Amino acid sequence: MDKKNKNVQINLNPAHTPVLYTDTIFMNVNDDGVTLDMGQKVGKGEQITIITRVGMSRDHAKKFVKKLSELLALSEKSPKNASTN
Repeated sequence: MDKKNKNVQINLNPAHTPVLYTDTIFMNVNDDGVTLDMGQKVGKGEQITIITRVGMSRDHAKKFVKKLSELLALSEKSPKNASTN
Protein backbone atom coordinates (compact mmCIF):
# COMPACT_ATOMS: atom_id res chain seq x y z
CA MET A 1 0.00 0.00 0.00
CA ASP A 2 1.29 3.47 -0.86
CA LYS A 3 2.30 5.38 2.26
CA LYS A 4 0.38 8.49 1.15
CA ASN A 5 -2.90 6.56 0.87
CA LYS A 6 -2.56 4.80 4.20
CA ASN A 7 -5.15 5.76 6.82
CA VAL A 8 -3.55 6.74 10.10
CA GLN A 9 -5.49 7.00 13.34
CA ILE A 10 -4.12 9.56 15.78
CA ASN A 11 -5.14 9.34 19.43
CA LEU A 12 -4.92 12.67 21.24
CA ASN A 13 -6.14 13.55 24.70
CA PRO A 14 -6.15 17.38 24.84
CA ALA A 15 -6.25 17.31 28.65
CA HIS A 16 -2.88 15.53 28.70
CA THR A 17 -1.31 16.96 25.53
CA PRO A 18 -1.06 20.75 25.78
CA VAL A 19 0.03 22.94 22.90
CA LEU A 20 3.38 24.48 23.83
CA TYR A 21 4.05 27.88 22.24
CA THR A 22 7.61 28.67 21.24
CA ASP A 23 9.14 31.94 20.11
CA THR A 24 12.76 30.78 20.25
CA ILE A 25 14.49 27.70 18.85
CA PHE A 26 18.03 26.41 19.12
CA MET A 27 19.03 23.81 16.53
CA ASN A 28 21.96 21.42 16.83
CA VAL A 29 22.98 19.04 14.04
CA ASN A 30 25.70 16.42 13.92
CA ASP A 31 26.34 13.19 12.01
CA ASP A 32 23.95 11.28 14.26
CA GLY A 33 20.91 13.56 14.19
CA VAL A 34 19.18 16.81 14.99
CA THR A 35 18.16 18.27 18.35
CA LEU A 36 15.69 21.15 18.63
CA ASP A 37 15.51 23.03 21.93
CA MET A 38 12.33 25.09 21.86
CA GLY A 39 11.85 27.91 24.29
CA GLN A 40 9.88 30.96 25.34
CA LYS A 41 11.23 34.38 26.14
CA VAL A 42 10.45 35.31 29.73
CA GLY A 43 9.83 38.90 30.80
CA LYS A 44 11.57 41.91 29.30
CA GLY A 45 15.11 40.59 29.62
CA GLU A 46 17.07 38.07 27.64
CA GLN A 47 15.96 35.07 29.71
CA ILE A 48 14.66 32.06 27.78
CA THR A 49 13.02 28.98 29.30
CA ILE A 50 13.31 25.75 27.31
CA ILE A 51 9.83 24.24 27.17
CA THR A 52 10.57 21.11 25.15
CA ARG A 53 13.35 19.26 23.36
CA VAL A 54 12.87 17.22 20.21
CA GLY A 55 15.43 14.90 18.71
CA MET A 56 15.29 13.09 15.38
CA SER A 57 17.47 11.46 12.76
CA ARG A 58 18.89 13.55 9.94
CA ASP A 59 16.61 11.71 7.46
CA HIS A 60 13.54 12.43 9.56
CA ALA A 61 14.57 16.08 9.89
CA LYS A 62 14.77 16.38 6.08
CA LYS A 63 11.26 14.94 5.76
CA PHE A 64 10.03 17.30 8.51
CA VAL A 65 11.45 20.36 6.73
CA LYS A 66 9.91 19.27 3.41
CA LYS A 67 6.45 18.70 4.92
CA LEU A 68 6.58 21.90 6.96
CA SER A 69 7.47 23.88 3.82
CA GLU A 70 4.56 22.27 1.95
CA LEU A 71 2.17 23.04 4.80
CA LEU A 72 3.28 26.67 5.05
CA ALA A 73 2.88 27.13 1.28
CA LEU A 74 -0.59 25.56 1.45
CA SER A 75 -1.62 27.81 4.33
CA GLU A 76 -0.54 30.92 2.38
CA LYS A 77 -2.97 29.97 -0.39
CA SER A 78 -5.76 29.19 2.08
CA PRO A 79 -5.05 30.78 5.48
CA LYS A 80 -7.63 28.67 7.33
CA ASN A 81 -6.41 25.65 9.29
CA ALA A 82 -4.18 23.53 7.09
CA SER A 83 -2.80 20.13 7.96
CA THR A 84 -0.86 17.34 6.33
CA ASN A 85 0.66 14.03 7.38
